[in-house]
Amino acid sequence: MSADRPPLRLPEPVAWLLAQLAAAGHAAYVVGGCVRDSLLGRTPGDWDVCTSALPDETRAVFAGHKLILTGLKHGTVTVVLQGRPYEITTFRVEGGYTDHRHPDAVRFVPRVEDDLARRDFTVNAMAWSPDTGLVDCFGGRADLAAGVIRCVGRPDARFAEDALRILRAVRFAAQLDLAVDPDTAAAAERLRDTVQNVSAERIFAELDRLLQSPAAGRVLAQYGGILAGAIPEIAPCIGCGQQGRWHCFDVWQHTAAAVGAVGQENAPGALRTLRWTMLLHDMAKPLCRTVGPDGAAHFPGHNQRGARLADSILRRLKAPNALRQEVASLVAVHDGPLPPDDPAALRLLARRGEGWLAKLCAVKRADLDAHAQNEAVAARRAEVDAFEARMHALARTGCYTLARLKVGGGDALAAGIRPGPAVGDALHALLEAVMDGRLPNDREVLLAALRTQAEAD
Repeated sequence: MSADRPPLRLPEPVAWLLAQLAAAGHAAYVVGGCVRDSLLGRTPGDWDVCTSALPDETRAVFAGHKLILTGLKHGTVTVVLQGRPYEITTFRVEGGYTDHRHPDAVRFVPRVEDDLARRDFTVNAMAWSPDTGLVDCFGGRADLAAGVIRCVGRPDARFAEDALRILRAVRFAAQLDLAVDPDTAAAAERLRDTVQNVSAERIFAELDRLLQSPAAGRVLAQYGGILAGAIPEIAPCIGCGQQGRWHCFDVWQHTAAAVGAVGQENAPGALRTLRWTMLLHDMAKPLCRTVGPDGAAHFPGHNQRGARLADSILRRLKAPNALRQEVASLVAVHDGPLPPDDPAALRLLARRGEGWLAKLCAVKRADLDAHAQNEAVAARRAEVDAFEARMHALARTGCYTLARLKVGGGDALAAGIRPGPAVGDALHALLEAVMDGRLPNDREVLLAALRTQAEAD
């Protein structure tokens, strides 16, 4: 990272906040992630300000503006400018962390250096102001240049204070495509079980952000032992052998490669679903593992058992219901056969929809891309591609819903079908015949079939 990088470009409201605090005689800096991202050439999502001003002094400086005071006991005053909130926090140090998550007490201090010393990682422990420039007491800028996530001070102490930092270390590595410093990683793995002191919602949020990050696959492969603190079911996957004709990795390394095989080009919602599916798709394999007479590992029933396990894990993490249900449905069939013909494909379209089937194809491709690369795997991948192309064609032109049938309820009544449930029964029978190819989706042919059915009744 160049030493002559120009000063941080502050948004106008942030520069104004710093100027107002400085004019009132207080030191003020932007701090944390916004400094880190600016040094990386990224656009920060949020701008946090820290200051020597005590909370009441901050309130006095911005008395004419809308203030949010919910964080006051921790020294945070939120100023709303142009409809957007900006957090301003007094320099502070923190007391013990009895619950491994929240400080028992905070104490305000006059120096920014003391405030930076309490922060989690060196890359997040930097502050900047127009007057003093960069304040970097712990080598955060050098660690960014070296591509390293490193704790401020002793890693064991940092993680013992707040167990969520264990997951944050891995998440930042995935998000910023960095490595975790070996001492920091070792401490994180030693203390991984303390992650269970963190709320399920916070664990899910960190894992969710990690999985959607560019370097998720690499980071999972490197730090599965740490992540087992959040999802204990990961531990048996590490070293669970399955190498043979189809596989070249153990279950966990295959899982990591499959997550990485889901490309960032996917829309955010699809990326989220697919990455979670690949994380969980083989999680039940250690529970199902058998060894055949030839010495090869087999995993009978791991699809369905994996779906139940995925559902259980996501329930435990309090994941959104829609995500949980879709992931479990994909895990249940990820290794199953694709529909063999058009009627079967049309029925699956009717039951699941084009979007779900497209995700299933993406899951199968990611799974296969994390297999041994040989002719047999390539042939399976070609089958997936061919099915997906045919499925999309059927979704455009095929008849697999009553809405696409060339006759409707009024036609059924006019043909003599009795009012009531018999109308729906008649139309569904026609739809089945059309999907099977026994009848064309032709209005005259279908009207004739309705009349024949009415006469038979």
